[in-house]
Amino acid sequence: MEQQQNKYISALDIGTSKVIALIGEIREDNEIHIVGLGQSPSRGLRAGMVTNIDATAQAIRQAVEDAELMADTKISHVVTGIAGNHIRSLNSQGVVKIKDGEVSQADIDRAIETAKAINIPPDHNILHTVVQEYIIDNQPGVKEPIGMSGVRLDTRVHIITGANTALQNIQKCIQRCGLQMDQIMLQPLASGHAVLTEDEKDLGVCVIDIGGGTTDIAVYTNGAIRHTAVIPVAGDLITKDLAQALRTPHSAAEYIKIHYGAAIPTMDGLDEMIEVPSVGDRQSRQISRRVLAEIIGPRVEEILELTLNELRRSGFPEEVLTSGIVLTGGASMLTGIVELAEEVFNLPARIGVPQEMGGVSERIRNPRYSTAIGLLQTAYAAEEGEQTSRTGAIALNDSGKKMGLWEKIQRFFRDNF
Repeated sequence: MEQQQNKYISALDIGTSKVIALIGEIREDNEIHIVGLGQSPSRGLRAGMVTNIDATAQAIRQAVEDAELMADTKISHVVTGIAGNHIRSLNSQGVVKIKDGEVSQADIDRAIETAKAINIPPDHNILHTVVQEYIIDNQPGVKEPIGMSGVRLDTRVHIITGANTALQNIQKCIQRCGLQMDQIMLQPLASGHAVLTEDEKDLGVCVIDIGGGTTDIAVYTNGAIRHTAVIPVAGDLITKDLAQALRTPHSAAEYIKIHYGAAIPTMDGLDEMIEVPSVGDRQSRQISRRVLAEIIGPRVEEILELTLNELRRSGFPEEVLTSGIVLTGGASMLTGIVELAEEVFNLPARIGVPQEMGGVSERIRNPRYSTAIGLLQTAYAAEEGEQTSRTGAIALNDSGKKMGLWEKIQRFFRDNF
């Protein structure tokens, strides 16, 4: 973290479709003010895992330089996230005898180390060991055990592991940009930190972060993380479906998905006609938003049903999730996705938007920045911690006239990437 007159923290969200860099300044009021934002297209990842180190490093460098330019400062340390279908998670427990009859930090440390003594694949590392609760002499639900009297301390933890090679490749990409990785965090934990309330975590909630290459899942009950998973099906496949079905370039399909996409074909208000560019010199065509929804809807439903199957397989039926479902990530902005999620899960659903922060929050208070905001909050917690988010799309040119679709697409990618 930068140590000048001002104290800076930084976060790096390395996604399959984009890389986002955020720089926050910790002011005298001990709150984060976002002073730098940079993002660039990501071409070196697939399903959350690095496939091209040079391309990924170049995307990171571009995003960081843009954030540094906006913040007018240089950064050398970052907190970053990780996803991919190599991620594994399990719950464990450790039991120790309490020395001297009163719980000390040493007792807690020993109990956690005992809980971590599990068999994990030789090519995996433990990413997180998150304490769920402490039990003292069969008294469950203890949150702060230090100083309590007892004989036996039982610690319940959630352990998350990741492939060594995946971790090393991310670290190499960051180091090639002259940066040091202070911490790496599972992306659904970061997203959950940014968009969930404490009440939701207590009652039971599942946050579903639908990104470009992966759909990240985190389940909370009784105020603690209980399950995490990563599904390698997400928003990029929706874009691919559109590009193939409409015979339009990938960039046009992405723009159309973001600005006109809907998840339920039977919704009202989908009769609006939009222009779809064709490949090569062929003429563009006009189609209705309802046709888009007929293409997008089945893929979104598949993502949600895969998530539901993962929850049931892991022992989290719908009745456990009293608070319902919180959708976040770029694909969560599709029209009608909340209603579709409520239909699939038979639970209430909402869009998870990161909490406000100072600085450029009016621009980035948007679900697609949830992971980046959560990582920045993690960086602050390591320093002493808090929140934010939004993005904008330009629909008018400088003279106030409506732009053609190609011009909109070019402006959108220029302004956002």
